[in-house]
This record gives sequence, C-alpha cells and structure tokens, in this order.
Amino acid sequence: MKILVPVKRVVDYNVKIRVKPDGTGVELANVKMSMNPFDEIAVEEALRLKEAGKAEEVIVVSIGPAKAEETLRTGLAMGADRAILVETDQPVEPLAVAKILKGIAEAEAPGLVIMGKQAIDDDSNQTGQMLAALLNWGQATFASKVEIGEGSAKVTREVDGGLQTVEVKLPAIVTTDLRLNEPRYASLPNIMKAKKKPLDKKTPADFGVDTTARLTVLKTEEPGGRKAGIKVASVAELVEKLKTEAGVL
Repeated sequence: MKILVPVKRVVDYNVKIRVKPDGTGVELANVKMSMNPFDEIAVEEALRLKEAGKAEEVIVVSIGPAKAEETLRTGLAMGADRAILVETDQPVEPLAVAKILKGIAEAEAPGLVIMGKQAIDDDSNQTGQMLAALLNWGQATFASKVEIGEGSAKVTREVDGGLQTVEVKLPAIVTTDLRLNEPRYASLPNIMKAKKKPLDKKTPADFGVDTTARLTVLKTEEPGGRKAGIKVASVAELVEKLKTEAGVL
C-alpha cells in the first residue's frame, strides 16, 4: 500500500507574525518557513505505519513555490521515499489544493491519504474534507490514533465530548490532530540521503486545475492588545463583575 502525505510550507510556528503595513496580508519576506506542524504529524504517522509493515511506500507532496522543495526534503529526511512538488507562485485555496491532490491520488492510487487537519497560516480545515468528497472516499478527521486492518482503518478521533472511534474502508482520507504522535527529528545522514531521493515537479495545469483565487482578502489586521487585569476585594465583587462586565454568568 502507498501512503500519500500532503505537506505545506508555512511560517514557522515560533515566529511572531507581522502584518504588512498596507494590510494586504502577512509579511513573508525574510521570515523563517517550515513544514506545517500538523503535516509533520501526518508524515510521522505514515512512517510508523510503514515501519509496522502496513505500507510499502510513503510519498510526500506539496503545492506551492519552488522553495517548497525544502519542505519536501524535510519529509524525505524524516524517511519518506519520494516527493512530488506541484509548483505555483500563486496562493492556492483549499478547493484548488483538493482538486490537485485528487489528480495525484488518481495517478498514484494510494491506499491511504494522511494529512494535517489544518494549516497554521490560514486555519481553513477544509482540504481533507474536500478531497474526500472529490474522490468519494471515506474520511476520518482529527485523528488521535490510527490502526490499519484488512481493507479498513480504525481511527480514534477527538470530538467535543471526548473520543469517537470510527472505521473506514480503504482507500480513505485521515486528517491528524496534535495528540496522534510526536514527530521524529531528521538525522544528519538522513538529511544527506534525502538530497538523492526522487522529487518530481509538476504544475497545476498538469492536473487541469485552475488556481485562480475565488476569495478576496479585504483587510488583514493584528488583534488588539490585551487589557490589563484588575484586582477584586472579594468573591462577591468578582461574581458581580463576571455578571455585569464579562457576561459570563
């Protein structure tokens, strides 16, 4: 079985986000970029399934600028077998991403697609669900545990009320949550080996996908600063302020 893992190049989670002076978006110039953390978890889970004998090949794929090759090389250094870069300099919205991934899935015929539940830049949480709909495959989102059986996958997923276990027929789409695993660090020998692993380059046009934006960002602004806290003299005063000012009670 092949496992396909989409990964996205995003602003590193340790970087403080800065909005452009004209409010048209987030400043990306000279900013450290890295693999989306949820996608790192997806790569790790795919590698663990391969090591457990549940898969023969792990393929990482990214859609973005030429520099996204660095993100793919990170996935290869972690242990993925090969990579596919769909190169485009234009921002790609979730639906277009899902359409491109559909084309790749049809060409590669994976038994499982594991991807992060969302990217930390746009927080859309849409691509996995859209891909499942386009392929007409089963889906299990927000996975905190994945077990592969004979022709099916049992997935424990995090929901508001606790945990829910579902079983989906393969091929299927699984999106990862934070508590699924702890991603490994790539060793120096594996980083060197990753440079020699195959990386194919494609374009959205190869899959017949128009990436023209359907949404327009009107304005981007930083959240307002937090107000200073206050001290209260008694529990009664605290309860009163929660009622009248915070609207909690």
